[in-house]
Amino acid sequence: MRLTGVLLIFYSLTGQCLIPHPASIDYTQEYYRLPSDVEVQHNAPYCFTLHAAIKRLLGSFNLKHLVGNVTKPFAGNITRLILNVSSECDELSQVLYPTEDSKEAYNVSIRNGTILITAPEVWGAMYGLTTVAQLVNITDGRGDAMATVKMNVLHWHIVDDTSFPYESYTFPKLSAKASFISKGAYSRSYATYTQKDVQIIIEHARSLGIRVIPEFDTPGHTLSWGLGYPNLLTACHMKDKPEEPFGPFNPTKNTTYDFMGELVKEILKVFPGDAIHLGGDEVDHKCWQSNPDIREFMQKMGYGTDYSKLENYYISNLLKKTKEVTGKEIKAYVWQEVFDNKAELGRSVIINVWKSPFWRNELDLVTKSGREVVFSACWYLDYIKYAEDWIEYYRCDPASFTNNTAQLALLKGGGAAMWGEFVDGTNLISRSWPRGAVVAERTWSPASIKDVDDMRTRLRNYRCFLLS
Repeated sequence: MRLTGVLLIFYSLTGQCLIPHPASIDYTQEYYRLPSDVEVQHNAPYCFTLHAAIKRLLGSFNLKHLVGNVTKPFAGNITRLILNVSSECDELSQVLYPTEDSKEAYNVSIRNGTILITAPEVWGAMYGLTTVAQLVNITDGRGDAMATVKMNVLHWHIVDDTSFPYESYTFPKLSAKASFISKGAYSRSYATYTQKDVQIIIEHARSLGIRVIPEFDTPGHTLSWGLGYPNLLTACHMKDKPEEPFGPFNPTKNTTYDFMGELVKEILKVFPGDAIHLGGDEVDHKCWQSNPDIREFMQKMGYGTDYSKLENYYISNLLKKTKEVTGKEIKAYVWQEVFDNKAELGRSVIINVWKSPFWRNELDLVTKSGREVVFSACWYLDYIKYAEDWIEYYRCDPASFTNNTAQLALLKGGGAAMWGEFVDGTNLISRSWPRGAVVAERTWSPASIKDVDDMRTRLRNYRCFLLS
């Protein structure tokens, strides 16, 4: 992407505010005003996603402030905003969704009073608009922070041990029995995501060029599932008698896979794109070890006392059931433990590397096996450290694990993680931003862009951009 020229609207801003840093920037010394009657031209009359993005950009400009901090004369007004999308974008009959293969490149030039954005697809054109937005004073930048730094996937860890807030229409007792409840003096309400809520989130993300990939983590982290459907879980034993709490899913029962097959079928209808994260991390073997039926099954299968083989059995059968009920191999993501335990995985399964400090070795092993991988090991934003902890995020380059181009091609992306043990609605935004922008730059920008002092300046400006 090349950005030629500098647009200044109301305040003197330069490329120091751009995050992620573009691959290439050429500056001129021209400054422009943007009047409220700028003419917009594009070649996509039926691309309603693009129309909404243009409207969102123009509506966000703060046209009430006076120009300041400019000592040089203006070259004139911006009179036209032109967008040229190479591939057809026709949404008369069906809306477009971003995919893993979406072309997101773009070119922005600002010359002679014209902003020109060219891109192969609508998603790249939208990122071009995002770059323009960072060069102006914005009145409301906080609501869509991911989009402002071109993050294009929301990995939604939607359920866990403590709560099952997703309202399933196939298995309604999941949320009815296991969601948090807010109790008032005369009423109570369930803290759930209704089907309507989920669709609102998916559509808003789509309009910003963001894919939503839900995670329904099994066989561990499933205590909440058992409140509505207790037969899913393993009964933990004390002195050969079942006692609470229950443990992970019981992988020895066919009914477990029947249940998951129906749930996955529902999820893939609700969430577009045929992608789902199936979890597979941090499975506690103690409960399985305590259960006599599980131990008997282990001996029958020849697993001995290696319970990682039982994990593999579960994941392999889950993937088979998923293919059976959907009629195809879906794009399934799993945590790295599934790969480490040598589970039987189809080529469509993507490994999520999250463990430190040996992540380079893990990336090397996964990609040498010919598997695609996504990365988050360095970027756990919920870990708070003293002072500028973002610097270590910035210096973490997942592509540094090898020089082999074939292996690097299998590194599909990376993401910032924000887990909820000590995070809720009161501190989610302040913990995530602006630090999350550092991760966006590391995954978008060339490895040669790594000057910490330059990033510090741009990060400060970006924080002001979000607050403005």
